[in-house]
Amino acid sequence: MAIRHAVLNGITLVFDDVGSGPAVMLIHGFPLNRHMWRSQAAILVAAGYRVVAPDLRGFGDSDVTEGPCTIGLLADDLVELLDYLEIEQAVVVGMSMGGYLLFNLLERFPQRVAAAVFVVTRAVADDAAGRAGRRQLADEVVKFGPQVVADRFQELLFAPTTVTERPRLAEEVYGWMVSTASSGLAAGLLAMGQRSDVSAMLPAIAVPALSIGADQDRACPVEHPRMIADRIPGCQLCIIPAAGHMVNLEQPGDFNNALLAFLRQAVPTPHNQTALACDCSSDHTGGI
Repeated sequence: MAIRHAVLNGITLVFDDVGSGPAVMLIHGFPLNRHMWRSQAAILVAAGYRVVAPDLRGFGDSDVTEGPCTIGLLADDLVELLDYLEIEQAVVVGMSMGGYLLFNLLERFPQRVAAAVFVVTRAVADDAAGRAGRRQLADEVVKFGPQVVADRFQELLFAPTTVTERPRLAEEVYGWMVSTASSGLAAGLLAMGQRSDVSAMLPAIAVPALSIGADQDRACPVEHPRMIADRIPGCQLCIIPAAGHMVNLEQPGDFNNALLAFLRQAVPTPHNQTALACDCSSDHTGGI
């Protein structure tokens, strides 16, 4: 993997950049980092795509900045990264918090998004109780450390059987969370709590789109991916079975098949005709 870094928008952003062809930007969720995409990068490169996977500001190996952070600021970092890499347009894949950034990019920089893949994310904003809960957790992580977030999210990220059947995966993801700076976690929590409800903009999204959900997701129940697919014209829906919020790591085969089948239609390359079709025909909207 070609690990790179660049000083962008006042911080050093660390990112993977590998392959050639149409660009696919993979945006990780909270409280994770770019390593969550390891099961997708090689497959996408083999299919003829260039994969760009950044660590967001405050996460992974990227700089942590003090002070307030917003979803818009995180999205600005990504636009700066596209400019730095001289990428005019990219397919953007956003998981959970990464999906909030994808919505922001579609609202403010739609010309930079060639196609959109929403992964276990939602268009609605937090309610008052949700915002209060994020503020409280942000205060606790600053006082007591990242394990507060890791302990809370470990229960939400996986399908119930994953933790018992794949303990090494659960331990690895827990390690990613506890290695994240407390200030980065707090800033991310507050940014998510302050995000806008983007439900009204869904019918205006005009790029090819795919919404992926997981049938055992406790952090983002399937009604949210369904709602996104229902309201975006032509958006495809794939609900992956036996998976929780970490759907791309829990069921990488089904996830990769869904993603590649969509990309083959939306942004084809000369190399990806051998990609497998998604086996989600029992639960779909507009295609896959």
